Amino acid sequence: MSAPRVRFAPSPTGYLHVGGARTALFNWLFARRLGGTLVLRIEDTDVERSSPEMVEGILDGMRWLGLDWDEGPKVGGPYAPYFQSERLDRYRAMAARLVVQGSAYYCYCTPEELKAKRDSGVDKYDRTCCTLTADEIAAREQAGRPRAVRVRVPEGVMRFEDLVHGPIEFDGANIEDFVILRSDGHPTYQLSVVSDDVEMKITHVVRGDDHISNTPKQILLYRAIAAEVPQFAHVPLILGPDKKRLSKRHGATSVMEYARQGYLPEAMFNFLAMLGWSPGGNQELYMRDELVRAFALEGISGGNAVFNPEKLDWFNQQHMALLPPIELARRLEPLFSAAGLWKDEYLGDRHAWFFAVIELLKPRVKRLDDFIVHGRFFFTNAIEYDQAAVDKHVRVEGMREHLAALDAAFARLEHFDRTSVESAVRATAEARGVKAAVLIHAIRVTVTGKAVSPGLFEVLALLGPAEVRRRLAEMVELVGASRS
Repeated sequence: MSAPRVRFAPSPTGYLHVGGARTALFNWLFARRLGGTLVLRIEDTDVERSSPEMVEGILDGMRWLGLDWDEGPKVGGPYAPYFQSERLDRYRAMAARLVVQGSAYYCYCTPEELKAKRDSGVDKYDRTCCTLTADEIAAREQAGRPRAVRVRVPEGVMRFEDLVHGPIEFDGANIEDFVILRSDGHPTYQLSVVSDDVEMKITHVVRGDDHISNTPKQILLYRAIAAEVPQFAHVPLILGPDKKRLSKRHGATSVMEYARQGYLPEAMFNFLAMLGWSPGGNQELYMRDELVRAFALEGISGGNAVFNPEKLDWFNQQHMALLPPIELARRLEPLFSAAGLWKDEYLGDRHAWFFAVIELLKPRVKRLDDFIVHGRFFFTNAIEYDQAAVDKHVRVEGMREHLAALDAAFARLEHFDRTSVESAVRATAEARGVKAAVLIHAIRVTVTGKAVSPGLFEVLALLGPAEVRRRLAEMVELVGASRS
């Protein structure tokens, strides 16, 4: 196969959502795998619904996922996308050409007339304007009546070979003469997409299943202008866990919302690639370059894919585990800064301590912001206590004295490492005549504020003797005050 030319052509009527991102990713992988070209084209001819904000949202999502494109206007930096709103003359010229050659005709029917026909039971356009005489057309032109352009749909069955679904056919009798240029001079989707795909020499159109019904109309336009028809690959839709089409009710669907929630782009990239595609075998965890080498359109499933949030969490955990500590720390810095917890020393003099803390927290976290949720007590002296845990494990008979005894034991330690700390805790429990587990639960609440945490003895060693003893003293005072 010669190097393919593919395109991702989103409409800026919304941010880059999961389905669009998956389509962009498949196109990117296909182009990269075969040394091809990916074109980014913003289909912004719907002026009322398109906005610069949405365009920037799409570009942000593409950049976050690392989906770069290879062509477009360039002024001293990366390629900009093509914008259909800047190409309207091309579409109007193509429509005029089709009228001249007889493949299309002017339609003077008003919206009110068309609505009346639909209301009377006419389920598709009845070709009223297709049969107008030259005099009737001249009269309408002289009267200045607005006119659209409709394509004359030929009879017969139309077939095409879909690279995902196999042979697909449509009966022309079920397709009405469709509008390609509205009376206000703006193109419809069918016209603009074919005009652009022809001019940009697109060889493969990889897009969602919801576009299958558009394909026969577009093939008609390719044939009408004697252009080579690209190969089509329609990708199954993404469904929510309830097997209904993915929407906002399933949670965040904007790609950048997942970025804000603490997911890694590597994890989202891997997860999206496996939604409806498989290279075969049992491997699921892939790095970007591995996916490029493995990707083929033949691996796309014909059935709908299900978006499983738990699977995304799993991918995120796996990719976080693969990050070197310094890279993970860099990813965490913006989140910690926003929470008021970042210190430059975490990548400076105390980097070894910070790396050890995040390694300890890794098994418990699913997303980047979970490092703050589960480890805040490491990064601030102001402990937020779970009062239910305090009441259950600390405000019990004799615990104030037990904690004071433990503080004294810690003060005698020559080394404050995991082994020494554990020995001191167990020896104190035995000397005080209480089960070690009772003292361990109380210490955990004292130093973390919670009843659940990473391994307690590792936590104590990382907090260090001064901070642990300060927190013990604070809890002894707190419990004593509550009794007075």
